[in-house]
Amino acid sequence: MTRNHLWILCLVLLASSPLSAQTTDTLVRPCFVGSTFFMAGNFLPEPPSYYQLNLGYRLSSKDVLSVEMITWIYRGPLGRPYGPDYENPSSNFPGYVRAFGAGLAYKRFLWKQWYGQVHATALRQHYMDESGERIQHGFQLFNTLRLGYQFRFFKNRFFLEPSIAMTFWPINTNLPDSFQVEEDRWNTFFLGEPGLHFGFNF
Repeated sequence: MTRNHLWILCLVLLASSPLSAQTTDTLVRPCFVGSTFFMAGNFLPEPPSYYQLNLGYRLSSKDVLSVEMITWIYRGPLGRPYGPDYENPSSNFPGYVRAFGAGLAYKRFLWKQWYGQVHATALRQHYMDESGERIQHGFQLFNTLRLGYQFRFFKNRFFLEPSIAMTFWPINTNLPDSFQVEEDRWNTFFLGEPGLHFGFNF
């Protein structure tokens, strides 16, 4: 999507929204683009090849809706908790998962810049063997409940959002048997996932 397409989308949304009559900084700039600092992990020796783009729109001063596009690689069950089992190579899959997806997120500012957010992301998953050949593919519905705080800078033009989250994936289909053995050992949720998102309002 080009910059012109983004501007057209924002103008259409503005024209159909009561926000166009508001004058506060956050409402004068109802659209934003952002991502997450988790992408810094791509500089690690075994990078997750994680990329995310968020496009959002403020429905009101407290309500925000965004679309999130995500792709990443993971090498073991997502439900392994913090501690000695977290990302333990002995419980990795005999290969890895390459996921591509898009989702919706709804954010509600609860008090000042404190917010709660719920995300639902649909992911198409390619299950790869150790040599990088695709074995089969499946589907995952990945959900997140998040609590965070938004710091605003430069007249609300930029923002930074540290957060803590619970993730869960009630649908996770068609894993190869060798992957499923490891997946079944762990929960289908993860508690205490940190987040650090950022964005630019326009």
